[in-house]
Amino acid sequence: MKTLMLAALCALAVPALAGGADPADDKAVMATLEAMAEATIGKDAATLARIYGDDLTYSHSAGITETKAQVLANIRGERVPGTYMKFSDTTIRIYGDVALAKGVVDFRSAATGRTIDNHLNILWVLVRRPQGPHGWQIVARQTTRIGASAGTPVTP
Repeated sequence: MKTLMLAALCALAVPALAGGADPADDKAVMATLEAMAEATIGKDAATLARIYGDDLTYSHSAGITETKAQVLANIRGERVPGTYMKFSDTTIRIYGDVALAKGVVDFRSAATGRTIDNHLNILWVLVRRPQGPHGWQIVARQTTRIGASAGTPVTP
């Protein structure tokens, strides 16, 4: 009987900890991702400096891993001039002060003078921090190329 009660309590507790426990948190996490996309396209390093945590680990689909300083240097330079970023199939799971956001992103860049459309599966790890523009900062990002964009070329 005690085992059954414990199992029932655990089953009730899990949804409260993961994804959708507080719609305001889900909205704030999505607003952080959208602000990151806008700042990336606008080459707004100051905004990205607030969105990305100082302890950022950014693993690209090309196999390189960058720190926050490297990501910001690339945004300021010519290496990552993104021109379009669209989110789809995004899911958010929140565990206290940590959020996992996963989804598909179509990203267009004009690196090295040629247009490149990427269809990506991205996992973001965010931590609740007051210095983030929406109360969250991105501390890790793992990107995997999943093939040609469904709408290649990506149209804004």
